[in-house]
Amino acid sequence: MLDLVPNEIDGSSGGVGSALPVSQADLLARVAEGDQAAFGQLYDQVSPRVLGLVRRLLRDVAQSEEVTQEIFLEVWQNATRYDPSKGGASTWILTMAHRRAVDRIRSSQSSRDRDTRVGIRDFAPEYDSVAESVEIRIEHERVEKAMARLTELQRQAVSLAYYGGYSHSEVATMLSVPIGTVKTRLRDGMIRLRDELGVGS
Repeated sequence: MLDLVPNEIDGSSGGVGSALPVSQADLLARVAEGDQAAFGQLYDQVSPRVLGLVRRLLRDVAQSEEVTQEIFLEVWQNATRYDPSKGGASTWILTMAHRRAVDRIRSSQSSRDRDTRVGIRDFAPEYDSVAESVEIRIEHERVEKAMARLTELQRQAVSLAYYGGYSHSEVATMLSVPIGTVKTRLRDGMIRLRDELGVGS
C-alpha cells in the first residue's frame, strides 16, 4: 500500500465517515478546502486505478509508485482547479495521471538519448578542428588550380554536371551542344583533373 501523499496527511476519518456515500466530486471539493480526511478517502478510492494506469504505461514498479505519489500530491495542491461541469473527479485525476506518466516516459527517453550522445562524443577520437579546416582549404585550392588547367569547354561541363548537379541532357541543353559532346568533355575533363590532382584513374 502506498503511503498517503502528502506525508503530513495522516488520513484520519474525522467528519467524512457518514452513513451516506460521498461522491468523489464532493470529496474533491472538500480537498480543495483543505480537508485531509476527504483526501484520504479519495485516495483510497482512486489510487488503485491511478497506479494501474501508470504501471501499464511505465511498466517499472518503483517508477510507477513514485509517479503515483506525485500525482496525488498534484491532486492535493490543485484540487481547486477541478471543474465538475467538465467531467467526473476520477476522470480528472486519471487524465492528470496519464499526462504525468507520459511526461516521465519522455523525460526518461530524453535522459537516455542524452547519455547516448555523451557516450558517442566521449568515444569519438579528438581532432584538431583548425588543422582540419586548413586541410579542407588546401584541398579546395588544389581543385581550383586543377580546374583552371581544363579547357573552357571542359570546365563548363564539369562545373555544371558535378558541382551544379545537372544531368548530361540538361548540360547539353544549357550549352547548346549534343549530349555526346557533353559526355566527351566530361570524360576528358575528369581525366585531366585526376592527372592534375595526382589521383589514380
